[in-house]
Amino acid sequence: MGSLSIWHWLIVLVVVVLVFGTKRLGNLGKDVGEAVRGFKKGMRDDDDKPAAPPSQLPDASRRDETAEQRDRDRHDAP
Repeated sequence: MGSLSIWHWLIVLVVVVLVFGTKRLGNLGKDVGEAVRGFKKGMRDDDDKPAAPPSQLPDASRRDETAEQRDRDRHDAP
């Protein structure tokens, strides 16, 4: 009694087809398919875009000129 057999699911399927009709179920399937495709395309487009433009990302190997100037001034000072 706890689980449904294949026969229960077939009866449910037949009732759903009789209630809604094959045309309406086909349209529903088409709409769901288009929604899934749109979602996948949106996720793929998000992955293609970088998080930030490269010019705005900090570069760890480059130091700012004022910091370099301060370092030179400290080493040059008596």
